[in-house]
Amino acid sequence: MFLLLFFVLLIQFFTYWVFEPLASFLEYVLEIRFFPIIALIGLVLLFSAKKIEHN
Repeated sequence: MFLLLFFVLLIQFFTYWVFEPLASFLEYVLEIRFFPIIALIGLVLLFSAKKIEHN
């Protein structure tokens, strides 16, 4: 049981160690003030896709 708990804590530690800098960077880059711009670009790209013609 303690071995299982040890492995779970080890996995949580390494997950935090690997993904915390990435999450911190994305939180800084994608701040709430940039969300309308990003959403607008996403919608433009979504609806500007060329339609596939079927023969």
